[in-house]
Amino acid sequence: MNSILPSHSAFVSGARPVSPRISVVMVVYQTGEALTESIRHVLAEPLVDEFVIVDNGSPAEEAERLRALGLAEPRVVLRQGHGNIGFARGANLGAETARGDYIVFLNPDANLQSGCVKALVAAFEGQPVPAVVGARVMNTDGTEQRGGRRGEITPITTLLSFGHLTARFKGLSKFEIHREHEATPDAPIPMPTISGACFALRREDFDLLGGFDEGYFLHVEDIDLCWRARQAGGEVLFQPAAQVVHLGHTSLEHPLKVEFHKGVGLSRYFIKRADTVQRYAIAVLLAPAILLMSLVRPAFNPRLRK
Repeated sequence: MNSILPSHSAFVSGARPVSPRISVVMVVYQTGEALTESIRHVLAEPLVDEFVIVDNGSPAEEAERLRALGLAEPRVVLRQGHGNIGFARGANLGAETARGDYIVFLNPDANLQSGCVKALVAAFEGQPVPAVVGARVMNTDGTEQRGGRRGEITPITTLLSFGHLTARFKGLSKFEIHREHEATPDAPIPMPTISGACFALRREDFDLLGGFDEGYFLHVEDIDLCWRARQAGGEVLFQPAAQVVHLGHTSLEHPLKVEFHKGVGLSRYFIKRADTVQRYAIAVLLAPAILLMSLVRPAFNPRLRK
């Protein structure tokens, strides 16, 4: 699953830190103005020893700013020039470049809050290998964001979630996978699925899992990683003390293209994890409906149209 480093992907770095403990990996592609603020928050965190930015294809002006940052800031290591290789492959490239004992994966439109990195790392104490620790993902108004902590994601729960049917019909509430409305726990708790906006693994967790499945181009690779960690006898944890503000929907890419990749990724995930003929048949039969609902979501969600 791990990628072979593209021979045409260039390192840009001032002076790489010696023996980093904590590395942040950020995959960048057509992010827009949110990127500057996200980078500022990472560099303001003293526990971050190394900051690996994988540029999958920024506009010329932004790409030049990233190169200048890579040369001026000792903690920044930039991979650039390889083109848009997708998020999963870009994240693997970043992790292979990073040298920290802990790797924090952070979206380029997410802002680390005070104590977030410390809390993520602390949650690994006493945990098995592999373990995945997810942050509490917040909206700008201070509320917890939808999707930060989720139950088991299946074809049925996905269709009901996309249609918001669990909220409309009380009898379907048991199929609700989103748990942001539940009480905030006082300590890290097991959670089937956490958000890919901000989460961490130890180096040994990443290596045991083989990194991200590069069959996913954009979206669902985080869901897949959580599932594989649990399948391997590991643990997925939601760490409420680690907070990150996630803007979301800042990409300059057309929303239909983004949602298309999400629909394809979900369909692939359900087919991949089907362990019986019946579940495989259900996954295949529901794949067109999942893709269609992904594509029509922007029509009903103004934030997705931005």
